[in-house]
Amino acid sequence: MLSKKLISEVMSHLGRKGGKIGGKRSLETMTPEERTARAKKAATAAAKKRTAERIARERLAKGTKPK
Repeated sequence: MLSKKLISEVMSHLGRKGGKIGGKRSLETMTPEERTARAKKAATAAAKKRTAERIARERLAKGTKPK
């Protein structure tokens, strides 16, 4: 019987292999408009996360409860 550790290592290796291919494949298969939309969505999500973290830090500094 295979150990959980061995299975985990194998699955991790397979995931890394697919992850390395993903970006390159996207460049080949997506149109420039699709890539732009994807980049805008990622940038918006990153900005929202940064803003939420900043607000949380400011509230913590003031001593108020986070929402």
